[in-house]
Amino acid sequence: MLADQAVAPPLIRWLRLPLAIVCGAIMALGLAPYDLWYLGLAGLIAAFWLFASAPKGLYAVGTGWGVGLGYFGVSLGWIVEPFMVDAAVTGWMAPFALFGMAGGLALFWGLAFWGAAHQSRYPLAALVFLWAAAEFARAYVFTGFPWALLGYIWTSVSPIQLASVIGPHGMTLVTLIFAACATAGLMTKRPNTRPSIAAITLLATLFLGGTWLMPPLQDLSDRPSVRLIQPNAPQHEKWDPRFVKMFFDRQLSLSEAAPEPNQSKPDLIVWPETAVPVMLERSEDARRLMTLSAQGAQLVAGIQRGSAGTYFNSLILLDGTGALAQIYDKHHLVPFGEYMPAAAIFRRWNIAGLAARADGGYTPGPGPELLDLGALGRALPLICYEAVFPQDVYRSPSRPDFLLQITNDAWFGKWSGPYQHLAQARVRAIEQGLPMLRSANTGVSAVIDGAGRILVDLDLGVAGKVDSPLPPPLRVTLYSRFGDFPIFLVLVLGCLCLFWTGRRVSD
Repeated sequence: MLADQAVAPPLIRWLRLPLAIVCGAIMALGLAPYDLWYLGLAGLIAAFWLFASAPKGLYAVGTGWGVGLGYFGVSLGWIVEPFMVDAAVTGWMAPFALFGMAGGLALFWGLAFWGAAHQSRYPLAALVFLWAAAEFARAYVFTGFPWALLGYIWTSVSPIQLASVIGPHGMTLVTLIFAACATAGLMTKRPNTRPSIAAITLLATLFLGGTWLMPPLQDLSDRPSVRLIQPNAPQHEKWDPRFVKMFFDRQLSLSEAAPEPNQSKPDLIVWPETAVPVMLERSEDARRLMTLSAQGAQLVAGIQRGSAGTYFNSLILLDGTGALAQIYDKHHLVPFGEYMPAAAIFRRWNIAGLAARADGGYTPGPGPELLDLGALGRALPLICYEAVFPQDVYRSPSRPDFLLQITNDAWFGKWSGPYQHLAQARVRAIEQGLPMLRSANTGVSAVIDGAGRILVDLDLGVAGKVDSPLPPPLRVTLYSRFGDFPIFLVLVLGCLCLFWTGRRVSD
């Protein structure tokens, strides 16, 4: 179907790169906060058209790299925000960070385009599998960075429910298959409606399948009550001695406030990442005040702790009596944020991680673990960045009853970053069929059910609390059983088959 059909007219050489960048930028509009999925698909089809018009070699690499530069340049625009928190010191790094990140991730795509251009018989099919493999690779290579996966184009519409079956990388693969079929249908030399029919059929299947998988709302009567705290501490004020006590007292007041109408007294209170302004070793007085404000409820909060010269970004659980019941240390740290790779080299230029506590940064914890919350069940804690990784959730020691994310999205600014982070948290809930409690310093805090629906939330830039019944687990999904392995196997077999076919043709 995709063989010898997609032939585009040659482009003027100097137009190829700017057109590729524009295509990538349009693709990024399919992601939050824009959620223009149809524009995202249009940009993706245009990228396939550019590939079909590209000669082999560096032209193919440049086309793929340009598409990636536009896509990541728009979707990761929030990366400049952490550098502007202390603009006088680190602001100069912002444009270099954005271009470096976008250009670096675009290399994955450039390599995929280069490999696909060498498949003379099925170039579009080769691009589908190699591009999906490139997206899979960036989720794992160099600690991984699966932010803004192509499959997230569907987050605002029903097809995203299929993530419960095939996961985010499966969503990327079917998205690329659709774009390839649509491109082949638009560019065929001779009358042949099969690619177009295939594209339309696949699109209809995605929407119908997603709608069929969407479960009805659950009955939340007689469920435990939870409270999410959102202090709304801007990052440039969060550690300022003039404001530290104000933000801490604000969290205490929100914790001890009366329940919202038609809500029962909370059984669990959740504070965001690094919500406690002192180190755990010196937090006895702070924990006493937190316990009093919780009024018998369990309380989860983010805190920093040190041990033998190492520092951890941690989460603590205080039981109803105020005892320190459990500590969880974040294990998937942010490179160049919470730690510096090759710290000795960067130290020469006095460059340290933006959120690092000590020389070289935080130390990673041992890995995923569960919090035992008694009658509420067991929760899988995720600190900020960890909710971006589907594999981290899949690696849970055993199936939890719900997911619990604490985060400080003040680092991400006030536009795309916090909403993209929220969207990925929703996808984690869909993949596992588990509810998600999400407490964010500046927003968006939300209670999300196992279908990814936001039941209640506090918007960005608002200080407050939200009370809600805790949704029960929804379903044991196929993705929660098998993770990324089935899609990995499909990608490997697909690439091997295309490589073998290409060799036979060349022979």
